[in-house]
Amino acid sequence: MTTRVFVYEYLSGGGWSDYGDDAAADELLPLGLSMRDAMVADLMRVADCSVSAAACEPGNTLPAGAMPLRPLANESAFDFVARQSVLHDVVWLVAPETDGLLAKFQRTVGNARWLGCSAGAIELTAGKKATLAHLAAHGVPTPLAFAHAPEIERWVVKPDDGAGGVATHVHTRHANALEDQARRTHAGATLTLEPWIEGEALSLSLLCTEQNAEMLSINRQCISIDAHGSLSFDGVSVDALGRSDPRWQPLAALAMQVARAIPGLRGFAGIDLVWHPRHGAVVIEVNPRVTCAYVGLSAALGRNLAAELLAGRFRSEAQQRELARAVA
Repeated sequence: MTTRVFVYEYLSGGGWSDYGDDAAADELLPLGLSMRDAMVADLMRVADCSVSAAACEPGNTLPAGAMPLRPLANESAFDFVARQSVLHDVVWLVAPETDGLLAKFQRTVGNARWLGCSAGAIELTAGKKATLAHLAAHGVPTPLAFAHAPEIERWVVKPDDGAGGVATHVHTRHANALEDQARRTHAGATLTLEPWIEGEALSLSLLCTEQNAEMLSINRQCISIDAHGSLSFDGVSVDALGRSDPRWQPLAALAMQVARAIPGLRGFAGIDLVWHPRHGAVVIEVNPRVTCAYVGLSAALGRNLAAELLAGRFRSEAQQRELARAVA
């Protein structure tokens, strides 16, 4: 029996035209395309799997064999996804958490076809401030622990539900950070202000199930800050730190700690962190979806992660049916 999978990445699926921030959309679209095409390429190598994907960007880059789909004239992104979801067995979707987009898509698709994190996990991790408070309450190291540390010399102001490094500014004076936050808040932005944690910017790629969170890789994030304090995300070096690195075991334990604190993490998820030279890992945010680190990861690990995600989803469904029969 063939499994019909619909891959939808928000910006390349037509969302760039109504994202509401042209500069952010231009910055995020290439990242979205690379994720979509990596997901599709992995799925194309899964036996008994047919793959369709939203492809509305100029110049379709979809891997050969995948069926490109486009919304109807004047059809909203949510209506398009809703229409396609009932025509497919599984929907694998990537969207920014901004303005609740990812959570709304999850509710649009529904649990029966959704491949990814639960609505509750998405809604919690959509807010950076709420995520850090939740994790700190579960003993996870976060920047909140550094709020009054004398060693802090820089502060960062960023969208509370933003993606990438969009609209993120680093300040060398706390007063300037407060002024930046107040000015942009007055203009209608929802922001968070945090101590800037010095150290190596890393991310963890996870494969999450109900019982486990396997750390697939430790990735090195490429981040730059210009003379005006504007931060840019310049890509990621996938699987940069191998299992022989002394940080592997403590970071794998941290991944499990985060997963236990946010039990709705399912499928592929990411954790952004900084490795502080004295304090070790400090979690910055949790991404309840495919991240840029997915691109090239299957090849780096010698595993087809899409196949594993699908297998894990159907195995979980079978277990739930067995439990229901046992209870009955």
